[in-house]
Amino acid sequence: MTGRRISLTAAALLGAAAHAAVPQSDFARAMDLAMDRMMADMHVPSTGDADRDFVAMMIPHHQGAIDMAVAQIQYGTDSQLKRIAQEIIIEQQQEIAAMRLAIGDPLPPSAPAPTQPAPLQPASRP
Repeated sequence: MTGRRISLTAAALLGAAAHAAVPQSDFARAMDLAMDRMMADMHVPSTGDADRDFVAMMIPHHQGAIDMAVAQIQYGTDSQLKRIAQEIIIEQQQEIAAMRLAIGDPLPPSAPAPTQPAPLQPASRP
């Protein structure tokens, strides 16, 4: 190895070690999880139908934005950014619904917003 290549390798290793030594915040973990899930879910095999393929890749993209907005609401402190995150959730959910309807897919059953607690279920009777 040349001296320059050794220096670059050493710098890369030191940078990686320094990054690994910094504990990751809950927010950073939530964002990493959202990004990883989004990227994995966007990799779908082509069906040959451009419309279906577009929707199959875009829904995870929009869901990723929702997941990131939820993390902002949960961990952020700026009220304006939290409001923007709430708007992102609503807009992205509407776009997902519109894409599903455009290709003739049914909408999933209604569910609470991701920042709302699930409704209590009535107790079952024997």
